[in-house]
Amino acid sequence: MPLSDFDLFLTSMEDVTPITHDTVTLPPKNHKAVIAQQEKNKAAQSDLVSEQFNPLDEPLELLDPLAILSFKKEGVQSAVFKNVRLAKYQLDATLDLHGQLLKNAHASLLAFVQDCHQRNIRMVLVRHGIGIKNKTKPGILKSYVNQWLQTIPCVLAFHTALRQHGGSGATYVLLKKSDDKKHQNREIHSKRS
Repeated sequence: MPLSDFDLFLTSMEDVTPITHDTVTLPPKNHKAVIAQQEKNKAAQSDLVSEQFNPLDEPLELLDPLAILSFKKEGVQSAVFKNVRLAKYQLDATLDLHGQLLKNAHASLLAFVQDCHQRNIRMVLVRHGIGIKNKTKPGILKSYVNQWLQTIPCVLAFHTALRQHGGSGATYVLLKKSDDKKHQNREIHSKRS
């Protein structure tokens, strides 16, 4: 008669010796370093999101899910804005906000745009969706993204993406040159004179 699984297990474990203890001694932690790191993390979080920020307190113009987003600051040349609309500039970074809570989406968008600006990334794509799944209030995140982008100082222009990049559910965003890049350009042009 064949042995049961349990009998086979016992047979295979006959020559195994049990461990005398089951605790692991970890090296002592530097408690001050842990607290300092926690404080650092809290400070970073508070820089990104003001605890008082509540997107639902902002007045919002609710947009149709298929609405075209289009914005350019004064001074942006028409030819430059046309190139933004037609995706003529290389997309160097993408942010996907699908499924995020409004507070998190706001923090993510700000951090993303600021990081791209500091790294001198000029053209980005923000995927926000169109809100079709939420039948009662479609386009909420899209509407907020439209509103938020207009208030970020380093955003020069934005426009709804072409179909291959997400169509009505995504937006091209043109950012200002970073201060470092402006300085480099001034030096290059001053040497030519």
